[in-house]
Amino acid sequence: MAQSDTDIEASAGTPDAVARLERAAEAHERARERVEAIGADALRDCRDIYSELQTLLERYDGRATGGGDFEAFMEFQGRVGTLTDDLPEDLPERDTFEEIDDFLQQRRLTESDFEQAREMLSPIGDLVGRLDELDEAREQYKKARTDAGRRRGELGDRIDDLERLQRLGDADLDAPVEHLRDPIQHYNDAVTEAFRDFRTDTPAREALAVIERADAYPLVEFQSPPTELLTYVREHDAGREPIPKLLEYADYSASKLDHYVDDAAALRSAVATRRTYLRRLDAEPVRIDWPPPSADALPWYCREYRSVVARFADESVVAALREVRRLAEREDYERLRESAVARSELTETERERLASGAVEDELSAAREARAAIGDALDTYSSL
Repeated sequence: MAQSDTDIEASAGTPDAVARLERAAEAHERARERVEAIGADALRDCRDIYSELQTLLERYDGRATGGGDFEAFMEFQGRVGTLTDDLPEDLPERDTFEEIDDFLQQRRLTESDFEQAREMLSPIGDLVGRLDELDEAREQYKKARTDAGRRRGELGDRIDDLERLQRLGDADLDAPVEHLRDPIQHYNDAVTEAFRDFRTDTPAREALAVIERADAYPLVEFQSPPTELLTYVREHDAGREPIPKLLEYADYSASKLDHYVDDAAALRSAVATRRTYLRRLDAEPVRIDWPPPSADALPWYCREYRSVVARFADESVVAALREVRRLAEREDYERLRESAVARSELTETERERLASGAVEDELSAAREARAAIGDALDTYSSL
């Protein structure tokens, strides 16, 4: 049913998702313009040289300084020189790279020289950082669009709930729902009694075979019998006993059980561990819910139920199910069903909200919020 007043009001207000998307779009546009002002390719080239120079400073700091490794000192200066030779004329901060190279080509380097070189590189780091800023802005923009799309979906779900609540509020609560309820109740009572007799009187191997075959009908939600249990009732004489007798055997002591079955250990393994499953077997999976399914769905349920019910119930029960099936052909079926659903599901609080117009207000606000998000998603397209 619909959410609480607080949830609906929160969802129907001006959505934060729109504001976040707008901010993310603006941030992405600013980051894109900052990159384009220099050129993305040029910035990437600059970043490559910047990163390699940073790596060289990190690798040789302490080795190429003072009276350290002279070979490392020469190797460091050579690699820096090679890196900065023939830099493209249009490379951003080309002069800074060359200044750093000139600075590092001293006869002797100290740790403070390495630190100063890093400081000289710092402005270049800020410049190439624009690429990372653009990547981050792009990810934030994509996330904002995803969040907005999710929010629009949530609002759609809430709108569906509110519209359904309105439909229930429009239902005729005085409609004669007994025209549906009585045939359904008659069938449910009959099939419940028939299954009870079937479970009590039918050999377990036959009863469980019927339940197993019900797997072929998706709308019949019997839990399929455990494989070990099926194997036991098929292969042992105790499988000729009805389910209640097997449950009784499962409660016997091992010494007492030896007098009744050919393999006490097998029964205890297959049956005693499945007591809960066997005790819970009832007609619920072939009963018609109240309120009943829609006029489109009811015939499908009846068709699949009949395929299973006919295996354990007599013709009178199948005939009762046919009467239920024919209910879907009534011109007033949906009106009566909506009345039954409204009586069953509408709470007093929901009726008060419907009467006061609060549901209509919340629905209108939710629709506006969803439309606002839709407009924002159209305006700020995916990248």
